[in-house]
This record gives sequence, structure tokens and C-alpha cells, in this order.
Amino acid sequence: MANLIVVSGPQAVGKMTVAEKIRERLGYSLMVNHDSIEVSDKIFGMATPAQKELNIIIRKGAFDVAIKYDIDMIFTFVTAFDSPKDIDYLNNLRSMFEATGGQFYFVELEADVKTRLQRNITPHRLASKYTKNDVERSQKDLLDTMEKHRLNSNDGEYICPNHIKINNTYLEPDEVAEQVITHFQLQQTNKLK
Repeated sequence: MANLIVVSGPQAVGKMTVAEKIRERLGYSLMVNHDSIEVSDKIFGMATPAQKELNIIIRKGAFDVAIKYDIDMIFTFVTAFDSPKDIDYLNNLRSMFEATGGQFYFVELEADVKTRLQRNITPHRLASKYTKNDVERSQKDLLDTMEKHRLNSNDGEYICPNHIKINNTYLEPDEVAEQVITHFQLQQTNKLK
């Protein structure tokens, strides 16, 4: 049985860096949301119908393979809590992993806009996500998206029983990873990959 940890939050909140720290501690495989975005964009161009379809196929394929081979995974995702489509997507992921006896964990990060705008241009982020290298466009997208969608949950709003919300404005990624691992009592994977 494979487990899935979804690390969610608005753009530049620190999802990738926190997920990397959790991976270091637990040995889970990691798919950052931009892994599929960057590949599909390179092939078909951003926001085209073909790019969107390939993005979905890549992600679904990775989840199917993880379940088939019992590989624990971490996945980063920007959730629009006001979008039934996003909530359905997460519920479907949860069902996929729980159907074979795995666990589904939802880690929600939040940080103030000033911090996120600063994190949006860090060297690690820019090196890992080439579509973010158009900084002016990326900063505008960050601000526009938060105007269009609610990217954090309301108080008492939970995606699943295993849902933790952490304000990481002033926390280091290692501290957040430790909170997640301790809260869910997660153990390092012993599965062969």
C-alpha cells in the first residue's frame, strides 16, 4: 500500500522546499506540481489544450505507478478551495490511495503575501521552475490568482481527517517538515524502490 502526502498552498508559499525536506526525512518519492507542468509546457506550450491534457496524463500515470509498486509519494498542489473541481480532484486522489490500504495526508501551508513575493524569486525556485524565470509575469500571476481564488481553507474547513494547516511565514522548511512528521506520526519508508 502506498501513502500520499499532498503539500498544498498558494504560489511561492514554500511547498516544494517543505516537500523536499519531508522527502529527505522519510524517503518518499516526490512529484512537484511543476514537474508535469514544465514537461508539458516544453512540448506543447503553456496553457494550450494539449499542454493541459498532457499535464493530467503525467500526474495520473505517476500516481498509478506509485500505487502499483507501493511507493510512498509527496505531491505539491495549489488548491483553489472555492473550486469544486479542485476539491473533487483531491477526493479522487484520496480514494485512489486509500482503496489499496494507503493513507492520504493533506498539508496546507499559508504565508503572508510579502513573504510569498520574496520567495517567488529565490534562486532555488527559479532554478527548479523555468516557467517562473519571467519574474514580472510570475509575480503578476501570484497576485492575480489570489484575487480570483481562495487558496487557503477557512477555519474548520478540512479536506480530509488527516489535514494540518501551518502558517510558515516565519518557519524554516525543516521546522515545517518536523511538524508534519510529528503530527501524523510518519515513519521513514522501508520500501525498496
